[in-house]
Amino acid sequence: MSETSSEFIERIPVGPLALLPLPSIRPLGEKVNDYLAEWRRERESEHKETIAFNGYQKDDYIVKCKISRFGSGEGKAVLQETVRGVDLYIMVDVMNFSMTYSMFGQINHMSPDDHYQDLKRVIAATTGKAKRINVIMPFMYESRQHKRSGRESLDCAMMLQELKSYGVTNFITFDAHDPRVMNAIPQDSFDNISCSYQFIKAMLRTVPDLDIDKDHMMIISPDEGGMSRAIFYANILSLDMGMFYKRRDYTQVIDGRNPIVAHEFLGSDVDGKDVFIIDDMISSGESLIDTAKELKERKAKRVFACCTFGLFTSGFNKFDQAYAAGILDGVFTTNLIYQQPELLTKPWYHSVDMSKYIALLIDNLNHDESISPILDSSKKINDKVAAYKAHRAEMNQQLELNLQ
Repeated sequence: MSETSSEFIERIPVGPLALLPLPSIRPLGEKVNDYLAEWRRERESEHKETIAFNGYQKDDYIVKCKISRFGSGEGKAVLQETVRGVDLYIMVDVMNFSMTYSMFGQINHMSPDDHYQDLKRVIAATTGKAKRINVIMPFMYESRQHKRSGRESLDCAMMLQELKSYGVTNFITFDAHDPRVMNAIPQDSFDNISCSYQFIKAMLRTVPDLDIDKDHMMIISPDEGGMSRAIFYANILSLDMGMFYKRRDYTQVIDGRNPIVAHEFLGSDVDGKDVFIIDDMISSGESLIDTAKELKERKAKRVFACCTFGLFTSGFNKFDQAYAAGILDGVFTTNLIYQQPELLTKPWYHSVDMSKYIALLIDNLNHDESISPILDSSKKINDKVAAYKAHRAEMNQQLELNLQ
């Protein structure tokens, strides 16, 4: 589906489009805004001048908003323009730890809790005037606290129910740690978006000498929880896959989790193959690097990691060392959450831009069109891989002719 097509122009929008990226995700929100403005400016239709399409074509869809703090640390949100009758898309990055605020003279870094409170403040500031409220939260708040074991909270489920009570119609997230948490709001719109096409496109663009067949390439899941992601990649690329089982010490709890004792591998031989580790996030990175070491010990040719969210909670030193030692050949993560400036300078790091994809989702939803054709990326992946293989074959043929 072409992003610049006029296919949607015949369907009346839900309401005038309005974006409200919170400060935590402002750079990504501005990219999304630029795509939407460009596409709608290029569309041609006799209906664009009718009252139903009032405000359809604009240079800027971003609603001006100010979030401030009192000296006590309490906060408030102020909308600086009306949102009456609009189809409002609020974007928030709950993992942006770089943002700070002052409390009793002390500088505090914002936690996921602080970002979530700001989201609720912005929704409250709309005072029920928006026609529809949609929340785009790429990294789902408290998604790692999604199930109950004993006497503990269910934070993620409570968040979804709370947003529903605030009048949120659509909730959009990416590669949720466990999408079954949507059962907390079974009658409401919850979309869990995969980034598979964007990752494969980035892989093919960045690594020019991949042989995409089961004899030269393999997909790996670092644990049993990520099997479904790895299975999708393996199926769509017609590759073998393997899995590591994390054997943990359940007698201890360190940093909120049971420490890993060993990684047990299940799968076919990786000797001489390019291996891609597929996961939803990189937290400290210890597990990922341990997995890469295990693969290298099994004589894998190159090891790459594709993870939707790169948190890097323990810094980059371990990744620098792993890259220098030839353990890890590259890491791909998206720009859906805050990326430290230092990260973007690393030779082993590759950023996957998701702004165009988000803009396409918003464009469809604003016209109340199904997003299923966008979410089903199988054909696009197949076309992209076929073009890559054809280019590789052509380059190899040219090389052979030059050597003769």
